[in-house]
Amino acid sequence: MGHRDKTAKLGRTKPHREAMLSNMAMSLLTHRIIRTTDAKAKALKPVIDRIISTAKKNDLSAMRQVAKKVKDKKVFKKLFEEIVPQFEGRHSGFSRILKLGVRRGDGAPMSIVELLIEAPKAADKKDEKGKKSKKAVAASKSKPAKTKKAAKTK
Repeated sequence: MGHRDKTAKLGRTKPHREAMLSNMAMSLLTHRIIRTTDAKAKALKPVIDRIISTAKKNDLSAMRQVAKKVKDKKVFKKLFEEIVPQFEGRHSGFSRILKLGVRRGDGAPMSIVELLIEAPKAADKKDEKGKKSKKAVAASKSKPAKTKKAAKTK
């Protein structure tokens, strides 16, 4: 019988499982997309959806509840300033699970969990120190700069 088995145990104790799901949620909020096993992805989806729906209330109580799960201040700030405004018109379904296949080493079924927000542009990506990434610099250099001489010749 399937009584009292709503939570996937994932082979961990409760504190370990909660800490793992909290860390995975912070990684998902940071990177917008993560790759993990199917079981962990299915356990993460309700956690991340609950965090975002609570954050959408945008009051002190909601911030304190979200702070219990999102321990990193940078991720917390990003959630309230960048991610939540993108979900204004959406009431639920903030994340999506896409099946990938099996992992080569042990055959574990793998999935991608992603937030349903727009990906940041390559030119806008910056590292932790606020500098543009190498890809962003290369993308900006590949575009020809318009100069006064080029404008006059046309």
